[in-house]
Amino acid sequence: MHVSQHQPSSGPEPEPGADGKRSLYVPVRRGPAGSVVRLWRTPFGTRTAVAFTSDRRLRSVLGPTQPWIRLSESALRRMVEPLGALLLTVDPLLTARPPASWTTEAPAPEDADPAEPEAATP
Repeated sequence: MHVSQHQPSSGPEPEPGADGKRSLYVPVRRGPAGSVVRLWRTPFGTRTAVAFTSDRRLRSVLGPTQPWIRLSESALRRMVEPLGALLLTVDPLLTARPPASWTTEAPAPEDADPAEPEAATP
């Protein structure tokens, strides 16, 4: 498997493969045994694989240092289905960053006296 971090595509979109489908650019992360396809969750919590139709689109959403591999749609689906990802999202425009901390509490107001309860407003 070829992993690339900084090789932009040049020229037109890739030609369709032997199966009539073009290759997708699939974000990966480094794992102990090599590259691992990254999975995301939809806003409803469903697992989804994510792919892009060009490395430019991938880099514009995930950043210039995101490693990727090229896979056909059918190969990607076969890889992620056993992991519970039945959806494939192609060319998402936005991704949410994880929160800085799950345990961060909202700061208390500076002018409130912790010894006095708040007055109820009518």
